[in-house]
Amino acid sequence: MQFVPLKSRGGNYLVVASNIAWLRTAENGQTQVGIVGGSPLVVSGTIEETAAAIQAG
Repeated sequence: MQFVPLKSRGGNYLVVASNIAWLRTAENGQTQVGIVGGSPLVVSGTIEETAAAIQAG
């Protein structure tokens, strides 16, 4: 299982990479991360920055 660290303004997340379903631009330079079987997370950074963090994770 591969965990990906994602930063958020309210606290940081460690997300299982295979559970990430989609990315969507959110307000104020943030990104929504869709989680399989769960609610989306709002993380800091653009879609491109978040995608790069997931791929590097």
